[in-house]
Amino acid sequence: MTNWTLAARAAKMNSSAIREILKLTDRPGIISMAGGLPSPAGFPITAFTAACNAVMERDGAAALQYSTTEGFPALRQAIADFLPWDVNPDQVLITTGSQQALDLIAKIFMDKGSRILVEKPTYLGALQAFTPMEPVAVGVDSDDEGMLVEDFAAKVGTGADKARIAYVLPNFQNPTGRTMSEARRQALVEKAQELDIPLIEDNPYGDLWYEGEPPLPLAARNPEGVIYMGSFSKVLAPGLRVGFIVAPKSVYGKLTQAKQAADLHSPSFNQRVVAEVMKDGFLQQHIPTIRAMYKAQRDVMLVALEREMEGLGVSWTRPVGGMFLWVRLPKGMNAQDLLPEAVERGMAFVPGAPFFADEAEHNTLRLSYVTVSPAQINQGIAALAAAIRALQAK
Repeated sequence: MTNWTLAARAAKMNSSAIREILKLTDRPGIISMAGGLPSPAGFPITAFTAACNAVMERDGAAALQYSTTEGFPALRQAIADFLPWDVNPDQVLITTGSQQALDLIAKIFMDKGSRILVEKPTYLGALQAFTPMEPVAVGVDSDDEGMLVEDFAAKVGTGADKARIAYVLPNFQNPTGRTMSEARRQALVEKAQELDIPLIEDNPYGDLWYEGEPPLPLAARNPEGVIYMGSFSKVLAPGLRVGFIVAPKSVYGKLTQAKQAADLHSPSFNQRVVAEVMKDGFLQQHIPTIRAMYKAQRDVMLVALEREMEGLGVSWTRPVGGMFLWVRLPKGMNAQDLLPEAVERGMAFVPGAPFFADEAEHNTLRLSYVTVSPAQINQGIAALAAAIRALQAK
């Protein structure tokens, strides 16, 4: 028998709580509000078919060949043109999904014991990407407008213990669905500049607004102090695995070197197909159809929660975009204990505790409304309310 000796960092790696729950609930009859998957109904299959054919007919050999680490120039230019501030395409690095962007950022900024700041709660996938580098992730108190600037300043630390970065999701945050206000964005950027703390701005959902465009990105306010992350997974298709980083020149080179070591470059064919699909303003035509669909489903879920949760001591966020809302159960109730009760009644959610870097709030859970029909939303929320009543009765 061969004895495999693992690196110490391997012991720090954990499976995604969400994906483990999906395994448990991926069976007939379960209405799953657990996953963070975009709706397949929004995938522009006809446009992709045409784009694939065009790429192969025009540039087939190049599309199937190795390419540059930085990414396909036409796609980098299209991204720079699409973003709402002045971006040089030389600042754009194409990544294999925004999850790779998180991994690259972890590799170049984090040592064992490095302090990093994150929202309470924060994106679980970011915590997964950061953990193998063995940083100390510190949760910053947050409210409906995002990270509290006073607590951010209080937790920055000093000397060797000073935070390396702060990671934030200003738009329709995963998991809470909340959006950082204009005033909070400006205050956070100014405080980060004052304290010399680089910000990592993750924005996979920013184009999925329902009630008006969100305020300008943090990166637009201080391009030299913010690394911006974006993705085509939520507005085109996640299977392409095409994301991007917009980085200051001071760190762009190191991010590129880290990517080169990871995978040489993201798939040439996929990049060219995305660039082809983006031609002639396709995203500006396509994204509103996704917004309309998701808004209708969000509205159904909010009405269902009002109806079914009356008198149960439950509260929830009211997102103005994105894919998620956040539920707070009565004090003392554990969402992990609630999950089997819910599954027994035919619905599934994600318990909130794994989204906290520290001081987990166990009476929280995340719901996604984008891959379930209105009828399933009504049925699933009724099942969740029944599960809460059953757990309260025990």
